[in-house]
Amino acid sequence: MTQVRELRADTPVADRARLAPGRARLVEATLTARRSRVTWGRRSPLLIVAVFVAVTAVVITATLLADGHRTGREGPPAVAPGLDLKGMSARELLEFAARTVEGQPPVAEPRAEQWIYTKETQEGNADADFELEQWLRYDGAELASYPRPGADDPGELETTDLNLEQLGDEYDDRSPREMYRFLATLPADGEGTLKALREENALVDDKSLTQEGNDYTEISVLLDAYVQPPKGLAGLYRALATMKGAELVDHLVQDEAGQYAVAVRFPEPGREGEKQADEWLLDPVTFEVVGERAIEDGEVVGGNAYAVKAVVNEAGRRP
Repeated sequence: MTQVRELRADTPVADRARLAPGRARLVEATLTARRSRVTWGRRSPLLIVAVFVAVTAVVITATLLADGHRTGREGPPAVAPGLDLKGMSARELLEFAARTVEGQPPVAEPRAEQWIYTKETQEGNADADFELEQWLRYDGAELASYPRPGADDPGELETTDLNLEQLGDEYDDRSPREMYRFLATLPADGEGTLKALREENALVDDKSLTQEGNDYTEISVLLDAYVQPPKGLAGLYRALATMKGAELVDHLVQDEAGQYAVAVRFPEPGREGEKQADEWLLDPVTFEVVGERAIEDGEVVGGNAYAVKAVVNEAGRRP
């Protein structure tokens, strides 16, 4: 490996799309083998981590030894990803996801002056996708982006003052730091998480919605948090598992960024009769949220997917 690195030191690391086929085969094998009730509770997340590291190393080495450039999302994967999720309920999948994320090491809290870098793909008008790249200070003080993202000449980086932590309670926006610190207080169980959400009541309840509808709205906002402590995310998944009408899509789906993900669908609160739903997309190995989609009459009508999410030391810097 040392000789390979020296040979092609300038070669970029394979991205999520390059790794998708191997990841999908790994998840299919581990989930299918462990689906019975008897072995469900003894499932160790370390198995996924250990095998995933091996798969990643093999794929990166193959990339270095081949033509030396990153193929990215040009064309379909070598093997069509497929995950046998048939027979698994949304509740079972969310419990499995909770067990996986809570087994991960704690996430170090960023410093106030650090920035959250995100690169996401969003569905635009006439099915034309576009990439959005931005930097948000961890304390919510500033937002930075390029005026022409994706262009050969994106322009000069522009910074806007936000001061999210100075806004009054009448505003719903919160800084990444406020979201992280609230998530860190949540218990890992679903009922405890729902109780904490109702006591905090960070978002003003919509009187037209049921209690469950308002619970789902608050959970949705927290699922979009840029930095998430594992225990808090596990609590959100278990709280989601109590929501009515949840459905698990029985195969891996491809998101706006060309990545493969597990999709869990929830009817939009208060609009169930209109056949509108949210679809949360989870990484099939880490089970972190990688995107979401809007569903109408069973068809995808919009969505976004994160290609990169990372903490950096200054605006304009990429990981």
